Amino acid sequence: MIRTQISRRNVLRAGVLAAALPSLAFAQDSRPIEWVVGYAAGGGSDVVARTVADAMSKSMSQPIVINNKPGAATNIAAGYVSNSKDYGHVMLSADFATLAVNPWLFAKLPYDPVKDFQPVGMLARFPMLLVISPTVPAKNLTEFLAWAKTNGPVTYASAGVGSPHHLAAELFRERTGLSLQHAPYRGAAPAVQDLLGGQIPFGFIDTASVQQYIASGKLRAIGVASPARLATMPDVPTISEQGVKDFTAFAWQGLVVPTGTSPEVISKLSKALQEALNSSQVKARFQTLALEGMPGTPQQMTAYVDAERERWGKVIKANSIRLD
Repeated sequence: MIRTQISRRNVLRAGVLAAALPSLAFAQDSRPIEWVVGYAAGGGSDVVARTVADAMSKSMSQPIVINNKPGAATNIAAGYVSNSKDYGHVMLSADFATLAVNPWLFAKLPYDPVKDFQPVGMLARFPMLLVISPTVPAKNLTEFLAWAKTNGPVTYASAGVGSPHHLAAELFRERTGLSLQHAPYRGAAPAVQDLLGGQIPFGFIDTASVQQYIASGKLRAIGVASPARLATMPDVPTISEQGVKDFTAFAWQGLVVPTGTSPEVISKLSKALQEALNSSQVKARFQTLALEGMPGTPQQMTAYVDAERERWGKVIKANSIRLD
């Protein structure tokens, strides 16, 4: 009979090698990563994803393929990724709707925003602008408030019920006491068209959707809902500096992976994401869209999203806003 002796040292070596195999496999993996976006191709969320994906793909030497799954306020895309077991090869653009407001708007979701995802890091945020039609006789917030108080209820446009545009206007109503009436549209683009045509007097619109019209003078931005003025629109004062203190509202996006993805994979993706957001290529592209890049850790993303979920949940409940 042949006896095989295995030393304790060899057992330990084997254990270390086995533990390292998942991360080694990912490090050497050339299979494409699927980046799911809950909006149609060509929109702001899609442009952000493609811009960042291109930079991340180069730094990781691994293909990243964008998969657009629009519909149901991002619930289709979020449900798809939350149910995926292809750990390390699928991730999601998770935005304001997906992580912060859908839990308040829907009685039932096909995913749990806290339990089903792990954060990789924030991507970017779009400040909301208070935009008025050329038909409104106001050049600043003070004049607009005076006009609105004598012409109420004033109708405002939004990109849809529960959108950041809608919630920003409801917060504005709470803070100013204006009498307002909501006109929800199917996205920001048709809302902007009616602002241009004068059918709707005002609305809170994201910078990416109206920047060109403000630059051409076809629409007037009388306030930005950010802590400081924008470098791309330095002449537009913040809403806070015009008397509505601490008024901020953003549409934002982050990157998440399904729970079950290994810490090693998340760490690698997070590192590549930060490198991408800090690259001159991505910064230049974001500047043309009046976007603010948000490089940071997964932990910082969790803190930001938790604060946003609590903040906007109060606005949603106070105004009985539902989507089911």
